[in-house]
Amino acid sequence: MDLIRKMENVSVLGAAGKMGSGILVLLSLEMAKLKLGKKEDKEFVLNAIDVSQSALSNLLGYVKTQLLKHAEKNIVELRTWYQDREDLIDNEEIINQFVDDVMAMIQTSTRIETAYDSQLIFEAIKEDKALKVKLFSQIKQNNPNAWFLTNTSSIPIGGIEKEAGLHGDVIGYHFYNPPVIQKLLEIIKTDNTNDDLAAFSVNLAKTMRKIVVQSRDIAGFIGNGHFMRDALYALKLAGELAKTEGWAKAFFLVDTISRDLLIRPMGIFQLLDYVGIDVTRFILESMQPSFPNETLSNAVLNQMFDNEVRGGQYADGSQKDGIFKYQKGRIMEVYDLEQGKYILTEGIEMDCAAILGELPTLKVYWKSVVRDPNKADVLQKFFTELHQIGSVGANLAIAYGKNSKAIGQMLVDTKVAESKEDVNTVMETGFFHAYGPINEYF
Repeated sequence: MDLIRKMENVSVLGAAGKMGSGILVLLSLEMAKLKLGKKEDKEFVLNAIDVSQSALSNLLGYVKTQLLKHAEKNIVELRTWYQDREDLIDNEEIINQFVDDVMAMIQTSTRIETAYDSQLIFEAIKEDKALKVKLFSQIKQNNPNAWFLTNTSSIPIGGIEKEAGLHGDVIGYHFYNPPVIQKLLEIIKTDNTNDDLAAFSVNLAKTMRKIVVQSRDIAGFIGNGHFMRDALYALKLAGELAKTEGWAKAFFLVDTISRDLLIRPMGIFQLLDYVGIDVTRFILESMQPSFPNETLSNAVLNQMFDNEVRGGQYADGSQKDGIFKYQKGRIMEVYDLEQGKYILTEGIEMDCAAILGELPTLKVYWKSVVRDPNKADVLQKFFTELHQIGSVGANLAIAYGKNSKAIGQMLVDTKVAESKEDVNTVMETGFFHAYGPINEYF
């Protein structure tokens, strides 16, 4: 498939959002490779489409900042791109010219009609199936040759395809947040996705230097398929602990276990806060129809939502209050569901440490072990000792690890993932886990 022809006119729906802005940057860099690097004599247009003009104006500032960062890191390559420009001498001049040239390809719009001229439609609007179907259908009726690449993280692609009448011209193209930094890309084909679109999607991902994992078109796919069930297990465990310890300690205990004893970059409830309790509820609701034999919900999520404990991030990326309250990224308070208020963590840390009991003498921290060339040996020693201790904390961690493994294996057994390696790749690359859930440690 002709990458160049398809990339001549591209639209991003939801371009001013967290995911859309990152996708826009990545696409602008791909266009730059063609226009400036390969000297393609084409007019490349990248349409940033969103409902708010002010948000689009702010978007341009973000894109410019990202382009400057990219240019500074890749100045050697840029010098070869501009070697025929005798007027550009020092690095600063080349960098500024690069940014100007790329920004000139980007056009902002609040009108969906702008996408009628695009060969590719990248979609990163909110997780609202009805809205996606409405927009895709409208574009398809006026632009029958367009291909659609949707960033949905949970909604089955086949349902969108059928209701919007896309006839194989859609594929799931699930970036992880933030798209500019995250290496993982889940690609989800439907039963009808045309071969040219499938091949194009993989080729584009490779030029973006993404790690591609193919997922079957089952709600939640691999990443959220594991994460959502992992979170539900954690909420259930917290509910059991809350009966004797209260909710504040229960939340803190489970978060500590999932972070410190499973060697993860953040605890499960901090991750829930990062994603957003409202978003988590929506993803679970969108997954439920595909899994009638599972209960993909938890009353605690609904209660916190009703209490306006939502999590998520502000526009500047700072963390909103959720299960925890944060100060400069650090957990300072934990929400007590019974009392309906936050409690300082310093008042419960010692109590929780006493409840957990004996911990491995080998201290292993996620930040260091992920870079350790002997990571496998270090983790093996840590988890071997964990199994031998028999303390409350160790037993809870082992049960948690076994459940995580069972979720991963279920994704393979039901063919959501082609292999255990794919499950592990998604969790290690997309969620930054130090090891995959399907392992020999549990």
